[in-house]
Amino acid sequence: MSDSKGQVGKLALLGGELCLDFTNTAGWRGEPATDRLLRDYEDLIAWTQHVEALDARQGKELLRRAVARPDRAKAVHRQAISLREALYRAFSSLAGGRAAEAADLAAINDAVADAYRHLRLVPHGDGFAWDWHEAEGALELPIWIVARSAADLLVSPDVERVRECAGERCDWLFLDASRNRSRRWCDMAECGNRAKAQRNYARRRASAMTQGAAEGKGRKT
Repeated sequence: MSDSKGQVGKLALLGGELCLDFTNTAGWRGEPATDRLLRDYEDLIAWTQHVEALDARQGKELLRRAVARPDRAKAVHRQAISLREALYRAFSSLAGGRAAEAADLAAINDAVADAYRHLRLVPHGDGFAWDWHEAEGALELPIWIVARSAADLLVSPDVERVRECAGERCDWLFLDASRNRSRRWCDMAECGNRAKAQRNYARRRASAMTQGAAEGKGRKT
């Protein structure tokens, strides 16, 4: 059992969209701690249940099948991580006013195409709803769920509200739902307060240095 399962279940969901929360299962990209959460297929299932995209029965069945097909489970986990990073790069580029790279868009399109092959319209109340077709026990189901969320956001006007946290070294993504679109931090209590503390420290240090220089100049005269 992965020792990161408990961490995945407690991870803050600050993205505002499932696909953005998925990109936020990594942080400080390029450093050793980047993949400390989604280390294996079990973690992937734990996260999908954490965002309530799978129920306990579905999760238990997928884990049972993963034990029976460990090589396939590892391959699906690698695919999930690859999709996560393609989504991060694409949404990060869009948040910065840049176009998504063609390779990342191609990777997302491949995942979306695979996901939509397994969606069907089914009667629901007086109308219809989307449902996963022949997906019961499919190890790829978590990837399909993320891909569908990403597709919905990318074609939505809300894609213009995707932001990347302004915190130092924080690369979490979120949907800015503020009225004036001025949100800068994934979490004000964490990154926002940390940035304020750093600015206050810098101001105090600059003030002390200025005062020290003035006092030194006074002693010389």
